[in-house]
Amino acid sequence: MDSIPRIPLAEWTDALIAYLQSNFGTGTQAFADGLEGLIKGLQGLFIALPPEFIIIVIAIIAWWLAGKKIAIFSLLGLLFVYNLGLWMVTMETIAMVISAVLLCMLIGVPLGILGAKNETAHRIIMPILDFMQTLPAFVYLLPAIPFFGLGVVPGVITTIIFAMPPVIRLTDLGLKQVPEELIELGKSFGSTFWQMLIKIELPLARPTMLAGINQCIMLSLSMVVIASMIGAKGLGGIVWRAIQTLNMGKGFEAGVAIVIIAIILDRITQNLGKSR
Repeated sequence: MDSIPRIPLAEWTDALIAYLQSNFGTGTQAFADGLEGLIKGLQGLFIALPPEFIIIVIAIIAWWLAGKKIAIFSLLGLLFVYNLGLWMVTMETIAMVISAVLLCMLIGVPLGILGAKNETAHRIIMPILDFMQTLPAFVYLLPAIPFFGLGVVPGVITTIIFAMPPVIRLTDLGLKQVPEELIELGKSFGSTFWQMLIKIELPLARPTMLAGINQCIMLSLSMVVIASMIGAKGLGGIVWRAIQTLNMGKGFEAGVAIVIIAIILDRITQNLGKSR
């Protein structure tokens, strides 16, 4: 094996990142500035609103979508988080998750539609998604630092890359599961491509697509915690500092708050796709 030349994969990767930095650095910085404005705006809004108001609104939404038990859990869970003194960092985390999920939907849904409608695009996209989903989560942190530095923006960028595959996959799957009879019926009435997509296919694919968004939210929440290693704050930042200082109690408090937020978001989004 010593006689076989070593493939310089690391050198190729470094050269590619250097090339992208030198040629697209300005564009990535402009995107980072816009994304930072979105994240900071959401964080400022959530922090400025009274905690009691947010807790009541979330409990009402949970009651409407998921039932009384989840509403009571949401009310008590958020009051518990507030009591622990973690309200501000929790709002920072939720703002990062919402920003990441919105961008995942903005990019992922069109790619899923493209994959469902074009077999060549499907064959190109799916192996890339396989690679994205099997790559260890910590590896996503490495390329974000040269382009975006440290802070909340690279944390959200890595979260978007990590959490986007379910949105693309399940949008593709949902559209392909639409009964062929309904598609033929729409064509027989002279529907255009966009009429078919918007009025027939997307409404029927909605439960599957929402399942992908649910998975995207859960992955975003887990990745936001990991992204605290490169400067993203919120609950993940508290966990990371607790690890560095061996402050087990503080880390456990932040971990419980993350679990509460995850359960609330999971139960609410699971019920979005159910007809009422």
